[in-house]
Amino acid sequence: MLFNTVLTITTFLIMEFISWFTHKYIMHGPLWNLHLDHHQVDKKKKLQKNDYFFLIFAIPSIMAIILGSMNSNYLLYIGIGIALYGFAYFIVHEIIIHQRIKIFRNSKSRYIRAIKRAHKVHHKNIDKEDGESFGMLLVPLKYFK
Repeated sequence: MLFNTVLTITTFLIMEFISWFTHKYIMHGPLWNLHLDHHQVDKKKKLQKNDYFFLIFAIPSIMAIILGSMNSNYLLYIGIGIALYGFAYFIVHEIIIHQRIKIFRNSKSRYIRAIKRAHKVHHKNIDKEDGESFGMLLVPLKYFK
């Protein structure tokens, strides 16, 4: 039980680094064509090509949960960790930062304000190269000032 909990939490934490790496080197690299519309937002469109990344990240989670459930093994907890990170991503990125659902509008939390600042800096650059601040949950200290 303790091992499963630690594995789920560890997977969740590792996902921040996988997300950062994927954002910097894949989304701003070979899959820029899917991520581009996220940097050049058309307010009339409800969905973006960038939203396909939800599926790209969900597939390994679903597969791990299914395989782990069928075999009663550790893959279940890795899948749960990935799914929890996906849920956190949805809350932080889609609701808190981009306000796709209009709640958490005026948070006084220093952490939430730092996340929003870092993301705003990331979106200042609308091009594929020369971006900064690719993470989601871990924010450099300079954005807390």
